[in-house]
Amino acid sequence: MNECMFFYTSVGEGYQPPQHKMRLTTVLLGYRATYRKLGPKSIRLSLHGCTNRPFYHIVVAPTPAGRDKEIYEQLGTYDPLPNDFNEKLVSFNYERLKHWLAMGATPTKSVAQLLGLSGFLPLHPMSAVTAERNRKAAADKAAQQEAQEKDQTSTEGV
Repeated sequence: MNECMFFYTSVGEGYQPPQHKMRLTTVLLGYRATYRKLGPKSIRLSLHGCTNRPFYHIVVAPTPAGRDKEIYEQLGTYDPLPNDFNEKLVSFNYERLKHWLAMGATPTKSVAQLLGLSGFLPLHPMSAVTAERNRKAAADKAAQQEAQEKDQTSTEGV
């Protein structure tokens, strides 16, 4: 009895709902699940974790749905807090990601930036700008610390 039966359900007899509201119901070994055909899909971050400890799932979801609402599939994870080795961990299922991009799903700006850093997509332009700003800020901070050390050594010598 390993049969899988697909059928469309509708509101009443003779009623044909619009294509985007049609529900595809799957019955498989007594298990019933409903899949909806929705419009545009997006690849985005879904917040998990707890207070002061964010953790994100990278998911495919309907574009109009809320951040943590209905999803189609989880494609990966993202941990924005650095670990002991000062690394931010990201994981992707590239095969499924290719599938959903081919199906027309669009990544959000934050996911596109992560995909650019991983080498899957071209690097997001703001990533290079942010990296340059961070380099300049670190150089300025180092120069200020050097100047303070010189001032302290010159005042101690007097």
